[in-house]
Amino acid sequence: MEDLLGLLVAPLIIFLLIVAPIWLILHYRSKKQISQGLTEEEYQQLNELLRRADKMAERIDSLEQILDSEAPEWRRRHEQQ
Repeated sequence: MEDLLGLLVAPLIIFLLIVAPIWLILHYRSKKQISQGLTEEEYQQLNELLRRADKMAERIDSLEQILDSEAPEWRRRHEQQ
């Protein structure tokens, strides 16, 4: 029993003195970054994604209008599948 305790003491001390403080520092640093909100670069990326989504929605609307004029039954056929 004493040998097992002796084997666990060194890793426990290393964990408490090295790993735990680094873990806590990184944890609270990441929480601080999350609470600060988006960076300028992330904000620009989000705006670009929104622009692309809007453009894609316009394309889908255009395709649906074309399908409505050229194949008026396409919606009904699509729903049956």
